[in-house]
Amino acid sequence: MPKSEGVVDDGVDDRATPRPTTVWRPRTLRYVAWGLAAVLMGAMLVLAVILPPEWKAQDRASMVLFGVVGVAVLGVLARPKVIAAEGRVTVVNCIRTYVLEWAEIIDVRMPVGEPWPTIDLADGTTVGAMGIQSNDGKLAAAQLAAFRAMVHERGEAEEPPRAT
Repeated sequence: MPKSEGVVDDGVDDRATPRPTTVWRPRTLRYVAWGLAAVLMGAMLVLAVILPPEWKAQDRASMVLFGVVGVAVLGVLARPKVIAAEGRVTVVNCIRTYVLEWAEIIDVRMPVGEPWPTIDLADGTTVGAMGIQSNDGKLAAAQLAAFRAMVHERGEAEEPPRAT
């Protein structure tokens, strides 16, 4: 509950209450990848059944195996997501997963025409966040705005104490 004028402060630090974990996933990418996976597997199963009789069982099994491999590849492509938890951000891309502390993140930017945002880190490196895809349009803009707000709210490290 937000504090407003006329409300007595109960002494509870609102920052101490845990915030829910937020997960962002690309919508279009998942629909296309899993749709293609279903079509590919269905086609391989149909082909395995309707192949001419001179094709042996191993040939039919190879068709199904090809479908399974294709589904696995498309599953890897549908994997990206960004998970914003209380103490860290987990960026799951197709192949690699990054676990970042909020204080490591300086900024999140997605210039016009870029497929996904780039996270600028304190050590000068960048990480692509494929979990937010620009082809999702307004959804991507809303996800990026929410992520940026979280970075600015949670990501700023406290100043170290200065020696006097």
